[in-house]
Amino acid sequence: MEIMLYIAALIAAVALAVLVIYTVITLKAMQRTMTNATDTLENLEVQMQGVTTETAELLKKTNKLADDVNQKSEKLNGLFDSAQGIGETANNLNGSLRRWSDSVSRAAAHDQEKASEVLKWGNAIVDFWRKKKNK
Repeated sequence: MEIMLYIAALIAAVALAVLVIYTVITLKAMQRTMTNATDTLENLEVQMQGVTTETAELLKKTNKLADDVNQKSEKLNGLFDSAQGIGETANNLNGSLRRWSDSVSRAAAHDQEKASEVLKWGNAIVDFWRKKKNK
């Protein structure tokens, strides 16, 4: 019976030793896994810092570009206002020429005889000038 007790103690000791060995192997594997995870997280942190820096630079460039676009847009607004002023001036000039033309037409229709006489005098002056030039 005593032998059975020693055999049982030996089996228990071997089982405990096997349990400790597998526990150590498992803990070593877990340590390697944790080391790899730590390295991965450190690399990720470095990459995130790079991305953050690039994002900040991109944001600054975007803000500068937006400011430049706004300034150029304001300059273009002045150009369009000037073009509108030129268009209004041209319209006013056309209206003035139209009124003058209408008044000349009315005057010519009213005084056709005088207009005919003016044309004759004008032709005579042009002919005289041409003759003078040819001599």
